[in-house]
Amino acid sequence: MIDLKGYGHFLIEGLTVTLSVALVSMVGAMVLGLLGAAAKLSTHKVLRRIGSAYTTIIRGVPDLVLLLLVFYGGTVLLQWIACWFGRIEPIDINAFITGALVVSFIYGAYATEVFRGAFQAVPKGQIEAAKACGMSRWLCFQRIQLPQVWRFALPGLGNVWLLLLKGTAIISVVGLEELARKADMMTRNVKAPFTVYGLTILIFLALTVLSEIALKTAEKRAAAGVRRA
Repeated sequence: MIDLKGYGHFLIEGLTVTLSVALVSMVGAMVLGLLGAAAKLSTHKVLRRIGSAYTTIIRGVPDLVLLLLVFYGGTVLLQWIACWFGRIEPIDINAFITGALVVSFIYGAYATEVFRGAFQAVPKGQIEAAKACGMSRWLCFQRIQLPQVWRFALPGLGNVWLLLLKGTAIISVVGLEELARKADMMTRNVKAPFTVYGLTILIFLALTVLSEIALKTAEKRAAAGVRRA
């Protein structure tokens, strides 16, 4: 029997925060991924360059450095702007919002490549046939491209989700008490690092297994009725 000395609720509280950040960030990452993919596939050169710059820069900058830059640098910037308008009270940035936005921004770059590949996987003949039938670009996107894009993108988005889920641990450095930070706090009280961190690892593994089961189920449903060549 594992004796957590009454601190077991720390892991539950941390898990709640981790899942909240992960879910919010995943939604943000998918939105940014769709926008990034649209930019990279655009016929406009400026949009293509913006999309390429986004994925190149974000994937090349360490996640931790970007988080610290936004959190601490953003605080300084907002304080400077406030002082310029005559406000001298200290300004604090919300750690949850900052963490979710940064994680969304980071993994949105990976989602961009997933969606770009998914859009390119849709047979061009179907799009040309839709245009020949008089469909507008939006109607073609809504009825022809989007349903197939989700099917093609699901495996890649699953990988992004699993990476993002583990990546939420970096937000502990800005004071947000997610699972990793709660485990650290719990270790200082329980004095059993092997037990606490072992349980933390098992929780992340359980989340991974459940996520993979859900993703496989979603892939099967998305592929239902699709003809195999």
